[in-house]
Amino acid sequence: MTLDLLPLAVAILIAIPAAGSCIGIGLSASRFLEATARQPELGPELQTRFFLSAGLLDGALIIATGIGLWFATASPFK
Repeated sequence: MTLDLLPLAVAILIAIPAAGSCIGIGLSASRFLEATARQPELGPELQTRFFLSAGLLDGALIIATGIGLWFATASPFK
């Protein structure tokens, strides 16, 4: 009986960036709302920067998910 650790590795490879991305976007959104409440005239500029940073955080998650799924299907370690 062999123990295949590939599904566990793929789950960890997807779960850790997903958790980090969710935490990062949540903190970023709360700071964005704070800053907009303090200085409403900077709202459009802050919104642009918020969406750029949220896109970068989501990009890291999508790349990690893609690599995890590639490992799951191609299994380069066998």
